[in-house]
Amino acid sequence: MKRGKQTAEAGVHLELEPCRRMESVKMRAVTAATKREYRRMELVGEEEGEELDEAEWLHRAEAQSQRRRRGQRYAFCCALFASLNGILLGYDVGVMSGCIIYMQKDLHITEFQQEILVGCLSVVSLLGSLSGGRTSDAIGRKWTMGLGAIVFQLGAVIMTFAPSFTVLMIGRLLAGVGIGFGAMVSGVYIAEISPAGARGTLTSLPEICINLGILLGYVSNYAFSGLSEHINWRIMLGVGILPSVFIGFALFVIPESPRWLMMEKRVSEARAVLLQISESEAEVEERLAEIEEAAGLMKSMKSEDKEVWRELLNPSPAVRRMLYAGCGIQLFQQITGIDATVYYSPTIFKDAGIKSDQELLAATVAVGFTKTVFILVAIFLIDKVGRKPLLYVSTIGMTACLFLLGVALTLQKHAMGLMSPRVGIDLAIFAVCGNVAFFSIGMGPICWVLSSEVFPLRLRAQGSALGQVGGRVSSGLVSMSFLSMARAISVAGMFFLFAAISTISVLFVYFCVPETKGKTLEQIEMMFESGDELRGGEIELEDTQHLIPSNDKSVPLG
Repeated sequence: MKRGKQTAEAGVHLELEPCRRMESVKMRAVTAATKREYRRMELVGEEEGEELDEAEWLHRAEAQSQRRRRGQRYAFCCALFASLNGILLGYDVGVMSGCIIYMQKDLHITEFQQEILVGCLSVVSLLGSLSGGRTSDAIGRKWTMGLGAIVFQLGAVIMTFAPSFTVLMIGRLLAGVGIGFGAMVSGVYIAEISPAGARGTLTSLPEICINLGILLGYVSNYAFSGLSEHINWRIMLGVGILPSVFIGFALFVIPESPRWLMMEKRVSEARAVLLQISESEAEVEERLAEIEEAAGLMKSMKSEDKEVWRELLNPSPAVRRMLYAGCGIQLFQQITGIDATVYYSPTIFKDAGIKSDQELLAATVAVGFTKTVFILVAIFLIDKVGRKPLLYVSTIGMTACLFLLGVALTLQKHAMGLMSPRVGIDLAIFAVCGNVAFFSIGMGPICWVLSSEVFPLRLRAQGSALGQVGGRVSSGLVSMSFLSMARAISVAGMFFLFAAISTISVLFVYFCVPETKGKTLEQIEMMFESGDELRGGEIELEDTQHLIPSNDKSVPLG
């Protein structure tokens, strides 16, 4: 009996040990957060008990402010260069909507071939996303972006000179792999180099570049539409090579991710990068300690021997919550029909009553302009308002506009005698522009933000890649089935279906998406581990405020 009792006690001890280790990690994270909040209330460089006159205090405060601004500018430049991959994806999406009109006439491709050509890019890009996670861990974040740009260039050149549909598909497949590499790793790189207070804004830059690329694609369609149908679509595609050239130059300007450098034990290089984006050396040391602790966490847990993919495919409750948020947002971004709206906007407007090819392409330019303008609105609000409020506005607005578009197309078909055809056309253009505007305010940029910040360091690259898989497959299925489904249930019916799915996305935001505004990546991980995603982390920081003494000379937060 005594031996059995000892065995039972030993078993309980073994079961409780991982929990105790986790609680210890959480306490260290809360303590680090408390110290960080305290340090931000005190002037960096002021030693305990040091007496400062007002002039010296103001001088140090101004120096700290200037260093903060320099760090923000440096981080912004790095994020902007890394975001150039988004222009490749956006341009390809936008330009293909016009190219396909002239490809049909030049190469005599069928409607089925048209769907395959348009939709295959999204599906094939997931190959780049999947391999991009492992590649970025092996050779680094920025060189993975460079590899993606090279593969895309090769595909774009093949498409430009393609003499047949088969060769066109080969180039399209290569371009898709290159886009998958860049799209996955750019978000990870930006999240890892950004300060916590600006991460939402900076991680949204790829979405800005995607929208800018779509607009440039639409403008290219309109600009070259007057040329011969044998060469105009080739020029449209060839122009897309230019952004990848700028990406090559950017690689010699931006540094490597400090978190990747720490994973490779290159501490001095990681410190040098953090010095460029941090307010003080004390903050650099603190962030290095946080990264090192996060990187070493998997060694102290029960799952230390599991491979990353095995952990993702057989997740713990915390990792499962991360997957719901990070991958679910990617899924809903696409199945609400944004790619169908962008790729097939000429088809939509033709169904609404527009006849001329040039007028169709002019209407798509208006869509691209609207999408680009409203993404800028999101950038200014995402770190002020927060993620969830913008997602609510976005999903509810998209639902309304998709339903309105379905109504407009239905009335245009069945109520021709009751209203002017121009009214139906204007209403359809308004609904499409409204849909892309609401998408750009929330679902578009925040998808990139969440999918790159909800996963811990050990899972970040592969977790983001897995989210990209869901998004790319969904995009491909929507793009490759839109014309066939529209023939079966009408174009209006397709948008009623998208409106129903968009309604479900509102519920997804409510139940599955946490608010991550202003939190470090390590705090977000602890929030998911606690199981209280909606309130975790913030409560801990609020509880530590009483530890911060009142000081008339303290530097205001922010």
